[in-house]
Amino acid sequence: MTDTKQKVREFYDEIGWQQEDDGKYQNARYEDLRPVSAEYIHKTRLRVNEGLLPKGNILLDAGSGPVQYDDYLTYSDGYEKRLCMDISIQALREARKRIGDHGLFVVGDLAHLPFKNDAFDGEVSMHAIHHLVLEEHPRAYAELYRVLAPGRIGVVVNGWYRPFLMRIADFFIDILRILTGKGKKKPKDWLKEENPQGTFIRKMTPAWLKEEIGATIPYELHPWRSMSTGALRWFIHEKFGGRFFLRFVFWLEETFPKFFAENGQYPMIVIRKA
Repeated sequence: MTDTKQKVREFYDEIGWQQEDDGKYQNARYEDLRPVSAEYIHKTRLRVNEGLLPKGNILLDAGSGPVQYDDYLTYSDGYEKRLCMDISIQALREARKRIGDHGLFVVGDLAHLPFKNDAFDGEVSMHAIHHLVLEEHPRAYAELYRVLAPGRIGVVVNGWYRPFLMRIADFFIDILRILTGKGKKKPKDWLKEENPQGTFIRKMTPAWLKEEIGATIPYELHPWRSMSTGALRWFIHEKFGGRFFLRFVFWLEETFPKFFAENGQYPMIVIRKA
């Protein structure tokens, strides 16, 4: 477990949060940054603001990274300070460049938050808990709940493990890969690979979340983004009306939030502390 965290830290210090020749972080390759997807990506990121209370003293950004996208900056607009906590020193150096005096910066572990009870008026955690081994996920949620002030709200965004809609998408992606000569994508086990690409990730299912978290922590599920980066890159293209299709997808997510929250790729988990 400790070895896994060390490897995650090393990856982000040495690779993930280093800027490449195009000025973007290496980690940005895991996002679809094409213009055809930009409107959809922007609107899904801003959904976090719908979950949060708009004002407060300190917003905890748990596993903040460098707060790499401008949309992420908006989460703390109504807060006096944004406390960025991350296991990576490089992440916090970059976050300081982006938010300056608005920020507080702490090295820490998501499963062992170094803060007192009821400390924060709001919380966000974007694609961070999945870097823990699955056995530590419940503790991470419990820690976020512990340090959240009564009557306040925290928002967690993570990915599901093989959700229904993406299993369908992956079926067609495998066909397209074969037709284009790329071959069917093989599943990977990061812990067993000798020279793994990227870094360690363990995702959950809705049933796991309900069983492991729901009994002790009240939460609501909302859709954040139903399409994975891979699905966007394979199926969404400018010349085939990609922008209009994504507007339709966004409308579906808004109209049928329960279905897309549980069956799309990325749920938004809203934690309310009584």
